[in-house]
Amino acid sequence: MSTQQKTPMLKELDEKLAPLREQKDLLENQANELAERRNRLNEEFKNLRNEIQHLRNERDQINERVRELKQQRNDLAAKIREKIEEIKKLGQDCRALGKKRPRRSHQSLQEEVESIDWKIQTTSHTLQEDKELVDKVKQLEVQLNIYKKLEQQDKKIRDLRAEVAKLKTESERCHQAVTAQAQVSQETHTKMLAKMEKAKQVKTEADDMHKQFLVAKEKAKPMQEHITKIINEIRRLNGEIREEEQKEKKQSEDALRQSLQEKAREKLKRGEKLSWQEFQLLSEEGVAAQD
Repeated sequence: MSTQQKTPMLKELDEKLAPLREQKDLLENQANELAERRNRLNEEFKNLRNEIQHLRNERDQINERVRELKQQRNDLAAKIREKIEEIKKLGQDCRALGKKRPRRSHQSLQEEVESIDWKIQTTSHTLQEDKELVDKVKQLEVQLNIYKKLEQQDKKIRDLRAEVAKLKTESERCHQAVTAQAQVSQETHTKMLAKMEKAKQVKTEADDMHKQFLVAKEKAKPMQEHITKIINEIRRLNGEIREEEQKEKKQSEDALRQSLQEKAREKLKRGEKLSWQEFQLLSEEGVAAQD
């Protein structure tokens, strides 16, 4: 195939190559845009995942605080029940003592004891009278002791009720804290779920971008193969054309040299003076002949 035949082929190949490169560049640009969008989405997903973990840790810490507060509230409830049981038992004891309460008032009994004590200390008595007075005081003190025990029991009940009231106040504070913390936990959990849903959407979109990226790259691959094939063919034809041109150039140079050598020989036969170039041409011809 001659150079004249190959030249149109080269032009045709160049014409095919241009739109293929344009389509390939378009697909590669599209693939690059998809890759950038995918990378941005993956970065957003990573940030969302970190936010989710932060919210999860925050929620777990709040829940742990809620558990501690509930346990504290349960402990307080147990103490309240314990104190109430003590109050009930003391109340039963008071009712039992109440049945033994003297008919006379505490003040009346106390005044009589003091009167007898004064009499014993200031008045002379026989041994029998002293014994009777001491026995009388003992009897009165037995009755006074019931009042004393009742007062002690009553004081214990008042103290226990004050403790119960204090424990109930603390228990109510714990309950309010539990309610408040539980609300914060629920809000944090809701935020976390929203972030998880957002992360799911972002991950799905990123995966879709990656699939589109692979499709674009896959579409560009046969085009690149076709382009490479055309470029190789162009290189082959250009190589053949160069070889043919070099061959034609050599043939032309050889023909010119032979023509000049022939003219030089004719001048030599005529006895004409040769130029240095003509002398060289004949010398080369002689060398070539010897070879």
